[in-house]
Amino acid sequence: MRQPAPVRADESSADPDLPAVRAAQADRETFAILYRRYLNRVYGYAFYQLGDHHDAEDATERTFLAALAALGGFRDTGSTFRAWLFRIAHNTIANDRRSRARRPTVALPEGWDRSSPDADPAGLVSRGEELREVLALIDELPDERRQVILLRFVDELSAREIGIVLDRSEGAVRVLLHRALRELAAQLAEDRLA
Repeated sequence: MRQPAPVRADESSADPDLPAVRAAQADRETFAILYRRYLNRVYGYAFYQLGDHHDAEDATERTFLAALAALGGFRDTGSTFRAWLFRIAHNTIANDRRSRARRPTVALPEGWDRSSPDADPAGLVSRGEELREVLALIDELPDERRQVILLRFVDELSAREIGIVLDRSEGAVRVLLHRALRELAAQLAEDRLA
């Protein structure tokens, strides 16, 4: 087994995943570290985009298989591994959406809630209603605005990383995010007055 190339201190600060990427490029079995690190986040992104557990699992699997296949071509060019991986996820999900256009989708179940089972029941009901309301409003946003919201607040990507995923400038991402948040806030206010 080859040893991964040494990583300079300044490289690891720019992309904390770089040591694991280099190790995986040298020994593909070590890709499991990156897989475990990002599995839930990629799945969450896919689920929020596709709205179906099984489709999200399939998209997540295809994302990681594509990333593993292309890992040898990953270069540290100022981007991060995380942005590169989410770009692959973005493309995979876009392909899924094109293929899903011919078949109907199923909405999230009415009782869907990500909260703890031992939490305050009254608070859970209130939070559940608010969550469903916000998710419904996010789902109504134009595609790019919805993706910016999900990548920023669910997957916690930076504006720069989102720009890489969506093939936009960092400034354009910030504008999209601002407009999406403003639109969500206005819609929430309007719904509460109604």
